[in-house]
This record gives sequence, structure tokens and C-alpha cells, in this order.
Amino acid sequence: MGLIGQVAALGLNALSPVMPAQQVDRPASPAADPATTRSDEPAPTAPADDPATAPISDTVPSPSQTPVAGRVAGAGSGGDGRLTYDAAFFRAFSPANALQIVERTPGFQLEIGDEEVRGFGNAAGNVVVNGQRPSSKSDTLDTILQRIPASRVLRVEVGRGDLFGAEFAGRPQVLNLVLSAGGGLAGSVEASLRRDFTGRVLPEGSASALVRRGRSSLNLAVGFDNDQTSEEGFDRLTRLSDGAELEFRRKFNRIANPNGYLSGAYEWNGGANDTAHLNARIARDRFDLRQTNDVSLLGGAVRDDRLAQLYKLDSYELGGDYTKPFAGGGLKLIGLATRKRRDNQDESFLRVTGDVIGGFTQSRQDRRDETVVRVVWNRSDLGGWSVETGVEGALNKLVSDVDLFGLGAGGVATRIDLPVDQAVVEEYRGEAFVNAGRPITGKLRVDLGATFEASELTVSGDASANRALRFIKPRATLDWRFGKGWHAQGSIKRTVAQLQFEDFISVAELASERVNGGNAELLPQRAWEATAFVERPILGDGLARLEAGYHRIALVQDRVPTPEGFDAPGNLGDGELFLLRGRLDAPLARYGIKGGRATFYASYVRARVEDPYTGERRPFSGNSPLIVTGSFRQDGRKFAWGVDVEGGAPTIFYRRNELDRNYQNTPYVSAFAEYRPTPRTTITAGLDNATARPAFRRRTFFEPDRRTREASVVELRKRNQQVVPYLTVKHSFG
Repeated sequence: MGLIGQVAALGLNALSPVMPAQQVDRPASPAADPATTRSDEPAPTAPADDPATAPISDTVPSPSQTPVAGRVAGAGSGGDGRLTYDAAFFRAFSPANALQIVERTPGFQLEIGDEEVRGFGNAAGNVVVNGQRPSSKSDTLDTILQRIPASRVLRVEVGRGDLFGAEFAGRPQVLNLVLSAGGGLAGSVEASLRRDFTGRVLPEGSASALVRRGRSSLNLAVGFDNDQTSEEGFDRLTRLSDGAELEFRRKFNRIANPNGYLSGAYEWNGGANDTAHLNARIARDRFDLRQTNDVSLLGGAVRDDRLAQLYKLDSYELGGDYTKPFAGGGLKLIGLATRKRRDNQDESFLRVTGDVIGGFTQSRQDRRDETVVRVVWNRSDLGGWSVETGVEGALNKLVSDVDLFGLGAGGVATRIDLPVDQAVVEEYRGEAFVNAGRPITGKLRVDLGATFEASELTVSGDASANRALRFIKPRATLDWRFGKGWHAQGSIKRTVAQLQFEDFISVAELASERVNGGNAELLPQRAWEATAFVERPILGDGLARLEAGYHRIALVQDRVPTPEGFDAPGNLGDGELFLLRGRLDAPLARYGIKGGRATFYASYVRARVEDPYTGERRPFSGNSPLIVTGSFRQDGRKFAWGVDVEGGAPTIFYRRNELDRNYQNTPYVSAFAEYRPTPRTTITAGLDNATARPAFRRRTFFEPDRRTREASVVELRKRNQQVVPYLTVKHSFG
């Protein structure tokens, strides 16, 4: 049942003619690999690229994997298991900024953190700068590192998390970027050109500068991403009972997704536990899709439908921290304020020879505010323990207003009142935490921690809810280094997922002709998670790693039916998740491939929960059970080249009356060639989607819902951006 049918269920069937639903949506990326997510993030009821909740467009994903460098002089190790790479290690690759240095650190996989997580504590990535975590959220780690000139990096240190603070205890790898204290001006400039298959040439670029004088430094950055694509493809709607083609749609999308930012950061560094930071960021994101859709219906009728989507998001952030010596350690005060404003406009027109005979329009305006204060005390040696303790308080608020209109003949509009389309969601949240760790022997270490979290959450407007939540989240990690480079770690912890405020709001998805219901009664899922890994160096500075985990989950957040006939984010019963991951990072010099390096990563996830319609055990919505990536890179004195390959199993969303399966023809391949005319300049030419693989979306419909085991209709969508060539020039100075 499409949007028209769902509207009819609300008693509004006179708004538009009943005809096969127009649908536009991209095949979603393989999503929710636990290798790249943390349990304290929002649960996967609405991944960023779930078409059920993010009706953006048909854009085809462009997966990539960051290459790493071959081994050169300048690497060493310390007695505490810390690996050190000085600036000479990276000099042969002419990095322009710190991000390129981090990307080329052997065996290290960057985790940028998640700006969407509420609060500050759970948003951390796995990189610190001069031993301190950046106090920004909207500026993710890759953005922060990109604006640090490579010439200011003195060395890179990689080690287990507790080496860089109890906050990171239990993490197998954290990277510390040590910057020089040299004064003066340094910076980098980057410019790119991309060409889509229609011949459009798209420029974009960024620039950053760092000025240091004495104990003070100022970093400024500006960037413009000009992400524009053209896509061609089709949708085919087939009735399964007799194989009849009900509808065929030939589509062309022209998509513009430009975004720009201006950011700045000030630092005063008086030495250990005597620092201050202030950072600010302004960002503007725009999304504009224009679609032409030539529709052929069963019986010979034709339409010339149109879809337009214009989305605007403005973000502002101001934050900072202040650290002073206290009680043999450091006392840090962190403050952060973020404001986001969203204005989304959707228009879907059913047309015959240019005349509007039906359709829908929707306006969605959101205001999202977050204010966070955090106080942390840490001490590296308190009776042999490294200790961190503190408190955090946060106020989060979402004000959302959705207006949906049905269009009749001639474009006459009538408002459709969705359940929970105007609402205010507020949360007052506080937490107190303590982390402590110490070595038991020279090779064995234990890290313990606990967080008490309390929140008061209210929903007002079209729905009313008020709940108080209290959770204790303990964790324990045992780390063992047992000779010849072998390293093993086991951990167990309790996690509680955050609720996504947008899940409380109903919104129509015109691109897929369906309504996503809001659920004011949603509860956070909680889990006990056990994970273990073993790793060892190979072939010099390479690394082989194998990890396994088991999660026992209560109140799994997925999708549930609503009384109005929609489905919405909601809680199922108990579930479980088993994961197995492996990573291989191998330098190839001893096999005769000088400067060569290959990486391989695979993740298998088996998740099970009882389906509310069929009563059978099935995977969680939005999880790809298998993701595989591989890359090869070879560096010479002035030249480098490489290839990245990615593939995976389909991602499936289990809706009320459909199975929504997203997948891409594999392998997805990208390739590049790089020339370094000077130590400060790099020119890169490359191809995204080098094998022109299309992406697919297959929607299988059941009437009236999935309790009916036999499907009635299947819709297949195909989208292809074709091969996208690009040229990038990077230059550093200072």
C-alpha cells in the first residue's frame, strides 16, 4: 500500500486519484556494520541512509578505503607497547595535512566519531592531539585533522587506549598526534575537479592555515564540497500472480548537494594540565534533486511525472575547554553549544501531458538545539591506577513541524493531518562516570569503569509522553601481551542506545510513497556486549587481527505497526548478535613489490530477533550481514598508484507491508594515480565507480501486510552514476 493507500486509510482517499504510486529513492548503502558503530550511538532504527527515514534521493554510494603507506625509516616502539612514527616516516608521501598522515599510519583505522550522538562523552573518535581529545563535535576528526598542516606534525604515537587517558581505556588503538611548538604560519590548500557522465565539470576545494606565536595558536579553515551527480535508471513494478508489468518508469535525476563550512580553533598551551581551547564552526548544507519520470502503465496509458526535493540545513557550534592542575592530576571543564536549523521541501506531481492530475507536497521544518557541560578529573598514577572521573549534563531539544498536502486535479491542495506531525521533544540528561585501570603484571592489564545515566524526556504537541530513565552501565577490559608481538583483549560491558528524537515524529516519504509513523512510546534498547580480539604484527609493520563478539539485546529497536496503519520505529523483544571480523594489513616489500601495501577487511554479522508479523526469527533491519573491502597501494619516490575494492551482502529493512532490499553489483572499484612534483605538492587523478557498477533496490510488497506469506507485487529500481573521473591538487606551505 503506497502513500495514496495509506492516506485513504486515514479517510482522506478523495485527495488524489488512485493509481500506481510514484516512487523515487536511492538504493541505500550497505549499512550498520558494527565494526564502524558503537552501541551507545542511536540504535539502528533509522540509519542515515535508511530510505525509510531519510528520503533523500537515488544517489549511488561511493565506498572507499583509505590506503596506507609502505615502511620507511622513522618508525620505532616503546616499552609500553606504543609505536612511534616520526615525521621522516611520512615524508616520502608528501602529505599536505595531518589527515593524510593518519591515513598512512600502518595498521591504524581511523574512527572519526559521531556528531549525532547526544552529549560529549560518547562522541569520541580514536585520535587525540598532543594527548588531548578535541572539544568539538560538529568538526569530526577527519575535518579537524585536515586543517592541521603536515609540516607541524612532529611524530605519531599509536597504542592501546589507556596510554592516552582512562577515557579511552579498553580501546585497542588510539593515535596521538604530537605537534611541534614551532612558530610562524603554515597551511595547506586543496582543489579538485570532478566530471559526471553528462559532461558537467564540478569544482571544489578547501584551505587551512595555522598561526603559532609563543604558547598560543590560531587555526582557520574554509571548505566547499560541490557534490553534484547525474543518474539514469528505471523502476519496474511487476504483479507476481501473472507476471504482468504494472508500471515502468524511465528516470533521470540531476542532484546537487553542495555544502560549505568555516571553522576556527584557538589554543593556549601552558604545559601539562594547563591548557585552554576555543572552537567555532558554521556550516551550510544544501540538497536539490530534480527528477524527470516517464511512466508507462499497464493498458498503455502514459504519464510524465516530476519530483523535486530541496533540503536546507544550517549548523552552528561554539565550544571550548579549560584545564588546570588539581589534586595531582588535571581538572578539565568542557562546554559545547550546537544549533541546527532544517527546512525540507518535497513536491511530487503526477502529470499527463504536463497537466497535474494528483500528487503531494510536504514541508518539514526542524529546530535542533544541544547544550553540554562536562567536568572531568584525571590522574595518571593514583596508587598505581590511572583514574578518570567526572560528570556531564546536557539539554537537547527538537521542535518539528510537518505539513503534508494532497494534490487534486489542477494542483488543488488539501492538508493531510498525520499522527504526530507537530511535536516538541526535550531531554534533560546527566551522567556520572569513573574509569580506572592498572597493570596486573608486566604483560597483563585490567581496566574497569561504570557510568550512571539519568534522563527526563518529554514529548508534547500532537502526542504527549513523559518518562524518566535511569541506567547503570558497567564495563571491564582485560588486556594481555604475551610475547612475539601477540596481543589479545577481552571486554564485557552494558550499553544503552540513545533514542533518536526524529523517531517520535511522523513524516511522509514522497520519494517512496509511504508514511513513516512517529512513536512517542519508543524505549531505548539495552544490551550486554562481550568482545574479544587477538592480533600480531606481520611482515615488519603489518598487522593481522581477528575479532569475535556476542551481544545479548533487550527491547531491540526496529520497526513496529501503528494503529493508523503505518509502521514506525519501535521495540521488539529480546535479540542477539554474533560478529566475526578480520583485518589484514600487509607490506609487500619482502615479496619484491617495493613500496607496496595491501589491506583486507571482512565483517560477518548474524543478528536475530522475532518478527512481529511472521513470528519467525530474522535479522535486524538495516544490517548488512557481510561486508568485504580490499585495497592495494604502491608508492615510489615521486609516483604512487592504488586500487580500492568493496562488496557486501544486501541490506534489508523489514517494513509493515514490504521487504526493502538494497544492494549494488559488486565489486565496486575505485582507482587512482598520484604524482608528487615537489615534497609539498601532490597531483592525484582517479576514477570512482571505475567499473560503472549500478545500484539496485528491490521492494517486495505484501497485502495487507507481511502476515500474508505470499508477495503480491515486486518493484525493482536501478540507478547508475557511471564512471566519475576526478583530478585533485594539494599543496602545503610553511
